[in-house]
Amino acid sequence: MSSEFVPLLFDEAAIVRLSTLARIDPNTVLHGPAQDWSHPSLSQTEVLLTCWGAPRLDASALAVLPRLQVVIHAAGSVKAIVTDECRRRGIRVSSGAAANALPVAEYTVAMILLANKRTLWMARRYGELRSAWRSSEIPRDIGNYHKTVGIVGASRIGRRVIELLRPFDLDVLLADPYVNEQGAERLGVELVDLDELCARSDVVSLHAPALPGTRAMMDGARLAAMRDGATLINTARGALIDNAALMRELRTGRINAVLDTADPEILLDESPLYELPNVLLTPHIAGSLGNELRRMGRSALDELARYASGEPFAFEVRYADLERSA
Repeated sequence: MSSEFVPLLFDEAAIVRLSTLARIDPNTVLHGPAQDWSHPSLSQTEVLLTCWGAPRLDASALAVLPRLQVVIHAAGSVKAIVTDECRRRGIRVSSGAAANALPVAEYTVAMILLANKRTLWMARRYGELRSAWRSSEIPRDIGNYHKTVGIVGASRIGRRVIELLRPFDLDVLLADPYVNEQGAERLGVELVDLDELCARSDVVSLHAPALPGTRAMMDGARLAAMRDGATLINTARGALIDNAALMRELRTGRINAVLDTADPEILLDESPLYELPNVLLTPHIAGSLGNELRRMGRSALDELARYASGEPFAFEVRYADLERSA
């Protein structure tokens, strides 16, 4: 684990707990090519605690870690570090994706409620008027009462968003090819295809993984089908959206967007998304930040404790699932 993440993930009490679970040197940092790894403890290492920025565990890296049995990833997706060589070696992997899903879902629900309240537009308009609103100036479609929210992808985050939306008077649609009618009924949502979801929703929120089959799934036709005044929320990956088509729609002012991820991740300085009045652009803040990182650290320690006591992981990653997961 990179030493920069240790104080972010673990407070002093957690460090003490960590020391009771394993012999660990939190200052041993693996980075750069594997041939440069020379710490003597690596030949005896049984468990790796990893986080964002961890090196890829390919054949050359694993050759330095001959006794490695387990990777506990105190972050979300493990795709950047786990390889086929890990699979061949039978290395077990646990991910902190479940812990990271919670703040993403909370952010998403906040944005859904604010979008239906037309908060971005109202704030800008108030700044222009600098006076009390006349009731005739407030659009009649503002508000959350029985608005329709479309969830694209019943991922861990998508399901948590659905759960958090239950107390509100909202109608929730779901598009996911891996969910059937019975599954949708259990979630309390209406199952539709993506085209229908785009056409019917006041807010479309993306929670699908970035895969070859999902690239630009929000294409020109689906964006054009969105209702006038609707909002597109993306806390997943920028590659899910056809950027050129999105720009065309946003420039008309017909729809709005809340974009926490983009493609590329860091937009060019001249990108219009920084300036468009109907766009709320945030720099990938929906996931764990600040004190939320401690939740991921605690989850990693809980997994380490399970491993140490011979219990199964609560959040084990199945290699067979990686092909259709984020």
